[in-house]
Amino acid sequence: MKRYLTMLLVSLFTWIETVTADDTQHLSIAVGDWPPYFDQEAPDQGIVAQLLRDVFAEEGFTVSYHFLPWKRAYYEAAMGKHDATAVWMHAEEREQDFTFSDPVLKERFVVFHLKDQPVSWSRVEDLSDLRLGGSIGYSYGSAFDQAVEDDLLSIEWVASTVLNFRRLLFDRIDAFPEEINVGYHILRRELEPEEASRITHHPRSLLENESFVLFPKTRPDTMQLAERFNDRLQAFRDSGRYDHYFKNPQYSLQPRQGQ
Repeated sequence: MKRYLTMLLVSLFTWIETVTADDTQHLSIAVGDWPPYFDQEAPDQGIVAQLLRDVFAEEGFTVSYHFLPWKRAYYEAAMGKHDATAVWMHAEEREQDFTFSDPVLKERFVVFHLKDQPVSWSRVEDLSDLRLGGSIGYSYGSAFDQAVEDDLLSIEWVASTVLNFRRLLFDRIDAFPEEINVGYHILRRELEPEEASRITHHPRSLLENESFVLFPKTRPDTMQLAERFNDRLQAFRDSGRYDHYFKNPQYSLQPRQGQ
């Protein structure tokens, strides 16, 4: 009986140590659905999702993604409910809540519109006569955000990019901004070919920027985790592995001829 109890206790302590070890090596990351970079429907959950998963894996972590509305992803992470949130452009006010990683993604935002209703603009203020759409929780850069705050732009916010495309097709809006690869990926995935063929983008960039993983300052291990991530991400860049993720043929990251 004594031998049995000893074996039972050893097994119990081994199980506790394993669970504890697993917990310390697991990361929860809050993200928004933003295909092809973060895609709730894709087996790998998107290009950047797989990149981050692999970077953290080589530091001994497993990752689970929690797909949430963007604002909720931000605030839950800021409160320490998640180990990180991804990806976000830099904004000074976000430094109060988060430690920023090194740049993870380069983005280019453009203005989408119907081919038979071209738009012309050189400054954000030139968009003031248009009925614009936007996605809730998005930032389109400081100049655009300030113009919205100053009531210089007429913009209606909806929950997703696909809704903006449909509103564009039904003449509810004249144009809307979106990251170019995200826009064309959703356009091809969600709309019929005939519908997609009616939409294009203005060649001028609304915004070109870098995006980051944000680590909440409310968690005691934030700085160490961010440093480990940055070091491993740089190793991916130095080896050429980083570029491989964005050359995957299953993702069409550029507009096709005629779009």
